[in-house]
Amino acid sequence: MKLSRKKVKSTILIATAILLVAALSAAMLYSVLLPRKFSLYVRMYAAEYSLEEEFVYAVIRAESNFNVSAVSGAGAVGLMQIMPATADFVSAMEANEGYDLFDAEQNIACGCAYIFYLNKRFCDADALLAAYNAGEGRVQNWLAKSDYSDDGETLDFIPFAETRHYVNKVKKFYKCYKILYF
Repeated sequence: MKLSRKKVKSTILIATAILLVAALSAAMLYSVLLPRKFSLYVRMYAAEYSLEEEFVYAVIRAESNFNVSAVSGAGAVGLMQIMPATADFVSAMEANEGYDLFDAEQNIACGCAYIFYLNKRFCDADALLAAYNAGEGRVQNWLAKSDYSDDGETLDFIPFAETRHYVNKVKKFYKCYKILYF
C-alpha cells in the first residue's frame, strides 16, 4: 500500500505535534519539581560568589525544597538549611552584622558565601557537599584517612549514609537543573 504525499505530510505533522506537546508537558512537570524560586537572589549571590546558579538551586532543592521556614531536627534553618553557628562563622568572615536565616535573601547570601568558602577549602565537589552537610571538620578527618580518600583531597567513600545520600541527591538535582534550564 502506497501512501500519498499528503497523507505522509499529515502523519508527520501529527507526530511532530504529539512530540511537541509531550516535550512541553515534561518541561512543565520538571519546572514544578525543579523550580527556580527566589531567582533574583540566587542569580545575584551566585554571581557575587562565582557559583553556578544551578548548583545553588540544587542545594536549596535538596535542603528545604524551597521552604523559607524549614527547620531541621538538628537546628538548620531556612532555604539552604544553615546552622546558626555556621551563619555566625560566615558573618564573622564577611564582617557583617549577622543573618536572619528565615529571610530568603539573607539565607541565600549566607549559604552562597559558605559554599564559596568551602569551595576554596576543598577541590572535590563531593567533599564540598559533604562538608556542607556533615561539617568541615568531619570531612577533613575523612580526607586524612586512607579508608575514605586515596590522595587526601578527594573523597572516595563517605562513611555517613545520610551524607552520602545528600551528596548524590544534590548532584542529581544539579544535573537535572543543567539539563532543564540549559
